[in-house]
Amino acid sequence: MTCTQVMGCGIQKGSGERYRGAEVDATLLPKIKVEVVVSKIPVDKVIEAAKKALYTGHIGDGKIFVYDVAKVVKIRTGEEDIDALQDVE
Repeated sequence: MTCTQVMGCGIQKGSGERYRGAEVDATLLPKIKVEVVVSKIPVDKVIEAAKKALYTGHIGDGKIFVYDVAKVVKIRTGEEDIDALQDVE
């Protein structure tokens, strides 16, 4: 899992602000981006858990994008695909 602080806007589109007397376009709002790659846990279970934890019912709850990962290689060991995702230390 990777969590990143990002800037973006959706339907809420940010708002104009005043800075030193001038109107400033503040269309980008602070957001959190979470990336998760799963191999053994069913994707549907991850989606349901995320929806349950993140739902507020308000604009800005976010979106979940699901896509296939074509290849994974663990650089340190050379393991590939599902083996590269296993935590064995």
